[in-house]
Amino acid sequence: MLRRPQPSDSEADLLREQQRFLTSGAPAAASLARRPDKRRGEAGEAEGGRSSQENAGNQKDVVTIEDLPDQLPSLTPAPPKKSRFKASRVTFEDEDVEVRLDRQDTHISAVLSRIVERDTSCAQVSLPAFTGTAFPKVQHRSQTGNQVPPSSTGGKKSIFARQIAAQRFKEGKTVLESSPKASQTQRGQNLPPETWIDTDISDAAHDQSPVVSGSRLVTGQGLGRSEGSRETMRIHKENQAKLEEMSGSEILQEQKKLLTQLDPRLVEFIRSCKAQSVPSSTFPSEQPRDKSGDEDLPENVNQESSHASALLQKPIDVEMQEKEEEEEGELLESSPAMTVEDLPVKPQKNWVHMNKLEPDKLEWMRNLPAPRKKGTKKAMEARFDFAGTLIPPTEDLPTHLGLHHHGEEPERAGYSLQELFLLSRSQIIQQRTLALSTLANILSKARSGEYALILKGSVMSTLLDAGLLFLLRFALDDGVEGVMSAAVHALKELLVCAQDEECLDQTFSWFLGLASFPLLPSAQEEEDEEDEGLEESMKETAREKEEKKSDYDVATQDVVKGLLKIKLLPRLRYVLEVVRPSPRVVHDILQILTRIARHSLSSATEVMNCPRLMETVMAEFLPASWTNSSSPKPQSVYGLPLAGAMKLLRVLATSGRHICARLLNSLGVRERLSCLLSAEPGELLLEPSEALGISAEAYRLWAAAAGYGQACSLYLDLYPALVKSLQSVHQLLPSSNPLLPLQLQRLLALLSLLTQVTHTAGCHQELAAGMVSARGEECPPPPPVSWSHVTGLQPTLLGHLKGLIKSLDNPVERDKSLALIPAYLVYLEAYYHQLSMQNCFRPVETLQELELVTSEVLLPLLHHSTVQSLIKNLGSSSVVCSGPVPQSSHPGPEITPSLPGLACSGWRDRPGPVTPSSPFPLLTGLGVLLETITGIHKGLSCKFTGFLLSESVVGYLRSCSHATPTLSHTRAWLLRHEHHLLYFLLCLAHRLVPFDQDVAKHASLYHQVALVLLPWLLPGSEYMAHELLSTIIFSKDFISEGHSGGPEAVELGELKLQEDAQHHTSPSLQTVGALLREACVQLPSIRGCFLTHLAHLEPSVLTSRDTFVGRNPWISSHLLPELTGPTLPSDWPFLPLIHLYEQTGVSDGGGLAVERLPQGSLQAVTHCLQWLLLLEVWREEALQVILPVAKLARLSCVFLCSSDLFLESPVQKLTWGLFRLLTRRSRLDSLDLNVPPPGLASFQDLYTVLLAQYEAVSFGDPLFSCWVLLPLQRRYSTTMRLAVFGEHVGMLRSLGVTREQLSICIERFTSPPEDSLPLLRLYFRALVTGTLKLSWCPILYVVALSHVNSFIFSQDAAAQEVEAARCSMLRKIYYLTDEVLRNHLLLFRLPQQHSQLGFDTYAQLPPIRAKRLERVVGLHASSYDKGD
Repeated sequence: MLRRPQPSDSEADLLREQQRFLTSGAPAAASLARRPDKRRGEAGEAEGGRSSQENAGNQKDVVTIEDLPDQLPSLTPAPPKKSRFKASRVTFEDEDVEVRLDRQDTHISAVLSRIVERDTSCAQVSLPAFTGTAFPKVQHRSQTGNQVPPSSTGGKKSIFARQIAAQRFKEGKTVLESSPKASQTQRGQNLPPETWIDTDISDAAHDQSPVVSGSRLVTGQGLGRSEGSRETMRIHKENQAKLEEMSGSEILQEQKKLLTQLDPRLVEFIRSCKAQSVPSSTFPSEQPRDKSGDEDLPENVNQESSHASALLQKPIDVEMQEKEEEEEGELLESSPAMTVEDLPVKPQKNWVHMNKLEPDKLEWMRNLPAPRKKGTKKAMEARFDFAGTLIPPTEDLPTHLGLHHHGEEPERAGYSLQELFLLSRSQIIQQRTLALSTLANILSKARSGEYALILKGSVMSTLLDAGLLFLLRFALDDGVEGVMSAAVHALKELLVCAQDEECLDQTFSWFLGLASFPLLPSAQEEEDEEDEGLEESMKETAREKEEKKSDYDVATQDVVKGLLKIKLLPRLRYVLEVVRPSPRVVHDILQILTRIARHSLSSATEVMNCPRLMETVMAEFLPASWTNSSSPKPQSVYGLPLAGAMKLLRVLATSGRHICARLLNSLGVRERLSCLLSAEPGELLLEPSEALGISAEAYRLWAAAAGYGQACSLYLDLYPALVKSLQSVHQLLPSSNPLLPLQLQRLLALLSLLTQVTHTAGCHQELAAGMVSARGEECPPPPPVSWSHVTGLQPTLLGHLKGLIKSLDNPVERDKSLALIPAYLVYLEAYYHQLSMQNCFRPVETLQELELVTSEVLLPLLHHSTVQSLIKNLGSSSVVCSGPVPQSSHPGPEITPSLPGLACSGWRDRPGPVTPSSPFPLLTGLGVLLETITGIHKGLSCKFTGFLLSESVVGYLRSCSHATPTLSHTRAWLLRHEHHLLYFLLCLAHRLVPFDQDVAKHASLYHQVALVLLPWLLPGSEYMAHELLSTIIFSKDFISEGHSGGPEAVELGELKLQEDAQHHTSPSLQTVGALLREACVQLPSIRGCFLTHLAHLEPSVLTSRDTFVGRNPWISSHLLPELTGPTLPSDWPFLPLIHLYEQTGVSDGGGLAVERLPQGSLQAVTHCLQWLLLLEVWREEALQVILPVAKLARLSCVFLCSSDLFLESPVQKLTWGLFRLLTRRSRLDSLDLNVPPPGLASFQDLYTVLLAQYEAVSFGDPLFSCWVLLPLQRRYSTTMRLAVFGEHVGMLRSLGVTREQLSICIERFTSPPEDSLPLLRLYFRALVTGTLKLSWCPILYVVALSHVNSFIFSQDAAAQEVEAARCSMLRKIYYLTDEVLRNHLLLFRLPQQHSQLGFDTYAQLPPIRAKRLERVVGLHASSYDKGD
């Protein structure tokens, strides 16, 4: 018998056993079977059988291989095996093989390296439940009849859970609850004590014999195991015994008492613990209860917990009505479980898995509940339809609209913003597209202000805070073109307002309409703690700080910067270049790029520098040649010129001259302009509206380039085409033609181009002479167009203007003429302004020509009835005079701080400067022309007196003098144009006031308007501010009071005031009249002083002048400076004082920054105070914009600038006069020191510095003393009085101001009585210690006396501490050794301004006070009288 090989056998033993096996001929224990190769299509079984037979017949241990060649194969690689899965894999040629192997590696280390051990430190460990069987019995579907019915297990258990419950029920582990009583009697018998909470009181109300089980509230934690369980059980048994002794009504009463005493959050926590610890199967299912019991019992745990979660999710602003709450509660409770009868389709017996009904899984098939029938005061979540319309909660819409879903509030139609966000990230393409389209519609309606009166808060702000930018940016990366297109459209609706762009296009042809403000958010200064204490060179720059910010932080502050930071521009370039989307998407992208270019110069530069972006726009949408489109709306706009692309170039060009030069020279814009403008719009092989639009935008782009002195060589090349286009004014389309607005816009753009070319040609002579500008910079090279090239256009355009004025009589042509006349007036102003600068200027011929223009053009235009009716609309169209529009009448569009806009939505439906009925474009063009021609021919000014004195103009100016317009992006672009009109009206008045008596009567009105206009002027208008300061503001002609008895009238008023007051209550001071007379004499010096202190604005003034007068070659950008605020601060009359304080005032470490004042400081302060006195007396309304507390703070610089400046005679007199004006009764009532002055944290900080300065340098100066006493009035903060009587009590010795010197009624210091106990103690201490005496400080002596006397004899109920302080003070006063002070404190009656002491006293204590003194002191005090 053969034996098996053993481990101890050697190799010889194994060979020997092998030989014995082969010689015995025994069959092998295993046979070798060859598997077929499926890839070669071999038959497995046949070949396998044949090979096994051959092997069985072969007695030798030989391995045979089929098709084995006799010779060894060459060392060439064998052909690779083919894989069935290779074709489905995607590989790249340049992909590294190692990377692919690492990615597909399934080695065990790759799995083990990602194993993370679960943290079980906080997991609860519980012993398994003991059962009678080793393993759970296998359940079969045939045994489902033995399952527990769903109603007994709570109705929310699966089939398997009910089988387990039935098994436990048989074993006696769980009691099935079929009724509340059964659940009460058996609930506590089967669960361990530590898993139970106390039995619910409401359950105990139904059954009063609960079984002792265990406490779920008292766990015994902290005690030992045995002691803890015993103690817990003992407490639980006591509680159960007490419950058994109580009746149901007593239990309910105690329950309500507990609920009112306990914290609601604690009650909710206890109930949530019970809901978590008790299995759902142990709670009774929905059982019908007694109706009376339902009314008495509180809401169940589920309802309360759901209500709490709802409160956490969204707070309720206003509570609902009680009836509505009851109705909703009934609806929630009366929702029966789903039954077979409720199913729309009845299940059949042969349906698999439908033999058992699971109601919780079929709830979605239930019919929708009825929508709300009544309105509610509760804030509800807004829901929108697919068009973005808000759906009211009470509206019942049919379900076939697709607006119902299975989310929250399924009965309400529509989608909330949160649901739309969720839907936009769906895996289904249609859902993503639909969600993004709906968001786009919502954004469009929000921009138009449709939600302003319906929804609380801002929809756009809510969406941006929720991350809309990043949602749209992710959607732009979607590979599906439909989703990407919807994202582009939503982004366009977020960024772009079509009506804003339309308004900017309307004002392009106005005076200086080419310039615009950058749409930057308002700058918010951020205080960085890391930079505190560092030198300026060590601090981080703004760019470095911004680079460190996250994308979300940048997008929160500035939406456009956030989009640029998340690489929006490269993605848009990819969409345009690679995806080549539909026409609507192309137009949306071009509008988005235009809005980004309007943001700032840096954003426009990023658009220009984005790789291949502008090249793609130029190649695809502004081609040099194209073919005619067969359809009016082509399927693709690629290869066709688009007006949107040309507008993008125009906006980029207005941002800076360097960008404009790059467009013209590097991108081939010059050739595109020649191609598009050399032919008429009808010859461009484009749709008529598109042809007119692109032609108008081409003219505007050319005008922007000509505004820098660029592209003027095209004027010489295209001169015939320009003259031919000008003749279209005689071939205007009828008013009913929809293309008429586009034709008018094209003609206006052409006139703007000719105006800019005229300005550039007028600078040719100066540039050719090689002059150097005032700033020391080299002048640019002269333009190719000279003055002789543009003189031939003036007669033609003047003839056009005459024809348009005549056509005003025709009602059909009136609107067209009114739209075109302003542009012609602006052109004539440019022509005559530049003509006066040329060497070829002939004064006599020009003066005659101007007289003809005035008599034949300007006066007929001005006296025309149509223009007169327009002038009457000045007030209604004004932005300055119209305050904030009420939200209820005109709901404004939504504007977020991070995405500013012009808020022009609905501009056609409300009055404004841009509407067709507005007189602003016409009057501004007329005003700028009158300013130029009256500067050349001064005798023409008197012919326009009637215009300046017309009732409409005077009324408009009077309204402006009282207006206080607010500054924002939404108003700044319109305020700028209205400021131009006001400036030109004032310039006309400046020429007429010295010569025309009728106009001189309104000189004070013009001066008032100039004063209020000066701090309104916006960045870019510095030249106008300089001209106003140089001409009108300090002109004697406009301060008519100075030479018409004004100072004398003020002196008479002073005398009258002193006569009316008894015993000269006002101090006998230098009269203000003499000071005003001296100020009027010094007006030229005052003007020089203020211009000197505004010298830092000189670069801005020169830049603004170049734009204002048309020095185009020197203009660097048509983008105005950032809108950070007005050019001059509202408190500009205080500038000399503020500058002096900044140079020499109190430093951070205390003391003065310099020892000696700069030269001329006294004169500058004197001029400043003279100007302030003049304004306070004669132009009080002009200073109303400055808060009284700000005036007081600014004037305090007089005392803080130097140690002796306030002692100088002129400064002393002027400051006394200003102090008297500030302390008049009407002014004191409006002085609120609790409001922090602009630039200061609080007035109290400034007052602390004033006190320190007073102690150091005042020497008891009465003026400084009055200044320090002013804030100590009773109605102001107690902090300042505490500072005087606490830290600076030593100054009381030098505050020797008399009642005659202080022009403030003493009652303002003593009434009402003081209620600050610390201050009263300081008053008392200063009096009894002798720090405060009548001879040293009479004012504060009376004040302290009055407050202490009122306090000690007060009959008001007070706290124990206050009453003890009263008694203590009264007792100490009684025992004072100073008889005079004791009499003053006890017998004080009332302050008396004209008394020798400053107050009246009782002859003896009144009975009430005497009784109080006797009660406190314990003695008879009736003998106290004045004799004592």
